Amino acid sequence: MLLAPLVAIPFAAGVSAGLILALRPLLQRYALARPNARSSHTVPTPQGGGIAVVGAVLAGVGTVLAMRGAGYEALEALILAHAVLALTVLGAVDDLRPLPASLRLGVQTLVVAALVFAVGGRLTPGLPLAVERALAILAGVWFVNLVNFMDGLDWMSVAEFVPVTAALVLLGAAGGLAFLPMLVAAALLGALLGFAPFNRPVAKLFLGDVGSLPIGLLGAWLLYRLAVEGGLAAALLLPLYYLADATLTLLRRAVRREPVWQAHRSHFYQRATDNGFSVLAVVRRVFVLNTTLAVLAGATLLWPSWPVTVLACGAGGALVAGILRAFARPRAIA
Repeated sequence: MLLAPLVAIPFAAGVSAGLILALRPLLQRYALARPNARSSHTVPTPQGGGIAVVGAVLAGVGTVLAMRGAGYEALEALILAHAVLALTVLGAVDDLRPLPASLRLGVQTLVVAALVFAVGGRLTPGLPLAVERALAILAGVWFVNLVNFMDGLDWMSVAEFVPVTAALVLLGAAGGLAFLPMLVAAALLGALLGFAPFNRPVAKLFLGDVGSLPIGLLGAWLLYRLAVEGGLAAALLLPLYYLADATLTLLRRAVRREPVWQAHRSHFYQRATDNGFSVLAVVRRVFVLNTTLAVLAGATLLWPSWPVTVLACGAGGALVAGILRAFARPRAIA
């Protein structure tokens, strides 16, 4: 059972890198992201690398399931694949011609709802099922969008999702996660590793919405599966930096009555580059922070008691708050 996900990592990495090399001439010609006032790059750069990442994930998962058999998880895997493809198409169209926010949110809500009902299970038996499902759908749609919002810096998505997916693979290897989410996490890990050399600062390729939207959906589904299987605290700790940065930024813009649906440069990680941090300094700190959060998340699963959970969540919150505070202040020049 463990061998298949481990094989899926290098397989997906190879497919991702191979697809990027094959598609780069087309992306260079038809999918250039041109700098504007909200951009972190200064020269036109091709976007659309997410096509290769998504293709590698689907190829890796599909190949393993075809050889092994999906069993009782076949229907959920099929729904997940169609949901990912739907957001890939949505993102591809939006990269070429921006779509209305209402259409984007409508499609995202439909695919997230399909996955929530496919997963089933309960998080909080004290809540009515309809209320829990509605909250799960709302959280899933927000996660898809916050991943899209946070993908505004070279290597940022890599720094976020490599520690998260690696932690989920290790958790699955220890028997704390079902086979299907462990396999999907392994394939996503490999696909991002294959993409990483092309997105290294200064990036030669961006994910684009065609990548950030389906990756956000995969992340939301993985974390929901983890929460349903008893790891709610871990599912909150793993993406805590993304949750905090995007949510606090949204609330701050809403209080100022700024149009929250429009692109901007007021996320903490963006303010960090304006405050004297290099791109590498930002993503390095985010990667180390996320690795630490993964360790804390693992602690809540290895020692499932309320003292450990409270201490881990408190430590995670303090670390995230410290990073946000550092990013929001001008960096001292030695």
